[in-house]
Amino acid sequence: MPQAHTKIMPLELGITEKDRLNIVQGLSHLLADTYTLYLKTHNFHWNVTGPQFQTLHALFMQFYQEQWLAVDQIAERIRTLGAPAPGSYDEFSRLTAIKPGIQHPHATDMVRELVQAQQTLIKTARKFFPVAEHAHDQVTCDLLTQRLQIHEKNTWMLRSLLEEQD
Repeated sequence: MPQAHTKIMPLELGITEKDRLNIVQGLSHLLADTYTLYLKTHNFHWNVTGPQFQTLHALFMQFYQEQWLAVDQIAERIRTLGAPAPGSYDEFSRLTAIKPGIQHPHATDMVRELVQAQQTLIKTARKFFPVAEHAHDQVTCDLLTQRLQIHEKNTWMLRSLLEEQD
């Protein structure tokens, strides 16, 4: 019995193929940054020590759980736009702008590294926001706005832990 071949219908989202590919490229970088930040944050959650242990352990867990959900949202947006989502360490390491950092930093250095990583992710999102906006891709713009809001707030929260007491 011959197998039935299903022909995939053309993707018609009201976004040109060129714009879709540019948006996918930006989202792929955002996905790599988000996954890298997730790994770094989860690692710090496991390995934090010192007087701020309880505070940082709980805060890092809150952050990495949210980032895990974001990874899925970003990857699914890439798939919705008709492209495969990057999903290997090799691809993520090639696409991310987040630096590896110190191997086993002290708690304060963990916070500093996460501030830098959050800010890097913010820059990635802002960098390609105009691409999605130009294509009138409101869904991606909304996703980027949500990510920016979360990472800006996270940056503020982390930076407040670095302020010196008078």
